[in-house]
Amino acid sequence: MSHQFHPTALREYDIRGIIGSTLGPDDARAIGRGFGTLIARSGGSRVAVGRDGRTTSPMLEAALVEGLNAAGIEAIRVGMGPTPMLYFSVYDLNCDGGIMVTGSHNPPDWNGFKMMLSSRPFFGADIRELGTMAAAGDWVDGDGSARDEPMMDRYVDRLLEEFEAPNAPLPPFTIAWDCGNGVAGPVVEALVKRLPGTHHVLFADVDGSFPNHHPDPTEEKNLADLKRVVAEKGCAFGLAFDGDADRLGAIDSAGRVVWGDQLPAILAEPVLAALPGSTIIADVKASQALFDRIAELGGEPLMWKTGHSLIKAKMKEVGSPLAGEMSGHIFFGHKWYGFDDGIYAALRLIGAVAELGGSLTNLKSAMPVMVNTPELRFQASEERKFAVVEEVLERLRAEGATVVETDGARVIRADGWWLLRASNTQDALVARVEARDQPSLDRLRGELESALTESGIATVVTGH
Repeated sequence: MSHQFHPTALREYDIRGIIGSTLGPDDARAIGRGFGTLIARSGGSRVAVGRDGRTTSPMLEAALVEGLNAAGIEAIRVGMGPTPMLYFSVYDLNCDGGIMVTGSHNPPDWNGFKMMLSSRPFFGADIRELGTMAAAGDWVDGDGSARDEPMMDRYVDRLLEEFEAPNAPLPPFTIAWDCGNGVAGPVVEALVKRLPGTHHVLFADVDGSFPNHHPDPTEEKNLADLKRVVAEKGCAFGLAFDGDADRLGAIDSAGRVVWGDQLPAILAEPVLAALPGSTIIADVKASQALFDRIAELGGEPLMWKTGHSLIKAKMKEVGSPLAGEMSGHIFFGHKWYGFDDGIYAALRLIGAVAELGGSLTNLKSAMPVMVNTPELRFQASEERKFAVVEEVLERLRAEGATVVETDGARVIRADGWWLLRASNTQDALVARVEARDQPSLDRLRGELESALTESGIATVVTGH
């Protein structure tokens, strides 16, 4: 017996696809068999399983558990909740691994799986190995079991542990929370009952059709409701989460977005006060202002590859207490477990704002004004995208340009920078441009587009 996955389903950081087209219950069963086999061969026996609020998640979870059981593994179903709740469960229940059924911020007809093996991320070659094992039917046979162990209450208690008496209670802010009908809702509702201040919770009902707006806080159009409530209710700030709550978005009292590479500039200050000289990681898409701010605070800035699994692995390697991505994934090793958790990051942000003067609006206003593009995507086939980046790099090396090659090409100029990298999740090239002023931004974007044109790529920006 063997199984073939759709070629697009096995991604760099996770497994995902369109239900009924590129992903279904047979795939979930094969993932359980393969992952369970890896656990069994390494001497393990227990895997935590969680799911998000999509309509197809219970079906995929049931098939996944069947696969784990067929490999002799005990599946511990921790219930519906955020991806970080599943990660927490692996630690708290002392499991040998964990699998989360989640489509994250993808459209409603998508779904997928995020995994961790023991306490490390499961990605890249690990995921490719699942495909190889499935194609060969290279699975162990066993007779496992399943049980329910709802973890939401324990997760909420753990989130609040450092923020309630006798520790350091948070001050009474007025805050709006946009859960976007994702799985953050029930957790946030439980949290705000125990937090001081006044809290306005939007779209807390879990609904996999996402009737109010798409759950992706990195797109400003999805923050319209949050901005309205912050203005109407006179909130100090607003917080927003993606579909599985491993990413955080924020706006200040003036309705300005505090972007994913600005949040770590605030969060780093208390961390570096507690752990002077620490290495703080940000991905290659992040603003130069963030790296400069970390250095200014006495930290060691480290630019690393984009991708939550890659960042988590690097944090372990260098012992970093904090990392952040442009996409809103924020990872705390300081007082937490090193995984990305949007809700925990929100609590740390509330604490940091209190410690740094009490106004997120003032902190945002004090940041250097940079002119930049959002993330730009250009269509490029799976076969071409990495080759194009290498061609561009070769030409840049030939001209003697200053280039950071950590993840694609980040080209440093006197008045700014531009980045070109191959997406690990789509048939696309991803780019970003940042400069001191608009004329410099226009010139640098022109440089980027010329580089693409020279490699035969159309400079038409595609969707996310």
